[in-house]
Amino acid sequence: MIFTDIALALLSSAILLTSCTGNSGEGMIIITESVSSQGKPDFVTGESWRYLPQTRLLAFNPEHPDESPEIITPDFYSARTPEVSYDGKFLIFAAQQNENEPWQIWEMDLGSLKARQVTSSSDNSIDPAYLPGRRVVFSRLSQNDSLKAGHTLFTCNLDGTDLQRITFNPHTYFAPSVLKDGRVIAISRQVYPYLDEPAIMVLRPDGTKAELFYKGVKGNKPVSRGWETADGRIIFIESENNSYTGGKLVSINYNRPLHSRKDLSQSMEGDFRSVFAMTDGRTLVSYRTSENDLYSIYEFDSENMLLGKKLYSSTTANIIEAVAVYEHERPRKLPSEVDMGVKTGLLLCQNINVTGMSSPETGFSLPLADRIEVIGVDSSLGVVEVEKDGSVYLKVSADMPFRIRTLDAGGKTVNGPGGWYWLRPNERRGCIGCHEDNEMVPTNRYAIAISKDPIVLPVHVSGIKEKKIELE
Repeated sequence: MIFTDIALALLSSAILLTSCTGNSGEGMIIITESVSSQGKPDFVTGESWRYLPQTRLLAFNPEHPDESPEIITPDFYSARTPEVSYDGKFLIFAAQQNENEPWQIWEMDLGSLKARQVTSSSDNSIDPAYLPGRRVVFSRLSQNDSLKAGHTLFTCNLDGTDLQRITFNPHTYFAPSVLKDGRVIAISRQVYPYLDEPAIMVLRPDGTKAELFYKGVKGNKPVSRGWETADGRIIFIESENNSYTGGKLVSINYNRPLHSRKDLSQSMEGDFRSVFAMTDGRTLVSYRTSENDLYSIYEFDSENMLLGKKLYSSTTANIIEAVAVYEHERPRKLPSEVDMGVKTGLLLCQNINVTGMSSPETGFSLPLADRIEVIGVDSSLGVVEVEKDGSVYLKVSADMPFRIRTLDAGGKTVNGPGGWYWLRPNERRGCIGCHEDNEMVPTNRYAIAISKDPIVLPVHVSGIKEKKIELE
């Protein structure tokens, strides 16, 4: 019997992956090798950042560094962003089977190395991550989208069925990952009505309870998937000062993500491309010493902030990602309140005059507002007077992006408009104020607005104009 080169490669790779422990390659490391030159990344479209030509996935045994890694994606023009299933038996990744074809999501059995296509779309899909319940979350380009979004987050079953969109604002989303509590974090960047700085957002897998998780100082950008560590931190790569070539290794605490940033690589030259945290406390990083160097895979001691031994490098290609094959804890499967038979969601604001700009220490505060304007993508959805305690209770059309600004009695803007919100069908949300500190705790009092029926929006339509600001 005559084997083709591809069949021989698959056979040798299968032997490699099953020879370590007999459990679908447990203990192996899957890496992404990129031979393409690095252009200026586009953090909106994903070109030269998420979508890279001629990348491939390889597997190697860190216990036998003298052995050459094996290509496990020989059938693909380009493949990257791997993630291992919770039982350690499967690998999900994004790939372009042939040049100029759309990127799709694929899953591979690590025992047989057989891959099957999960998604099928004319648009690019990237950055898959496993969800509990045999589902996956990923980012997909939304062309000609009525909500003016870039890439949006979708979920589906691992056989591609039950496809559901879960983000509904004019943002572009990349690099989702799943926290132990079952929520999804992802890099998010507003693209309309102006291009804003990237941040990390968090939401439930059904698209509810979306809110800001982390945002760095101006000019800094989260540029990699975030991973949760065994000791309750989230680690990721963040570029600084509008740099487009790698970045710093950064951690934030799960309990205080907005106010706990720590630069784990502050004493190091060079830059990082990606990071992977294992539940046993070990960390893998893609790192290079200078711009003239190639990215290689190292161990990293995040507790002592020290670079460890080099695990794998190439003389001709960048090694830009690494994930370890092992069984690990499945995140919590969150219940969903979404009911697609309901066309609206409910929002209660406790007091619109509680804002992040008020400061009891300095005595500074904004003038009091007595109404809000709810603004959609193309028009105002209505102006609503609030109760005397500042509370307001709204019923808003589901899956419709909106922003809020506060107004005084003369119609002058007091604060806002702020960021974009949306409510899933049957979702119920509450907020303390308008543009308040995300870590504030509500006071224990009864809001007057909740004693009345919610105000239904939109109540009228009128044109709005806003100055557009373009950022790097």
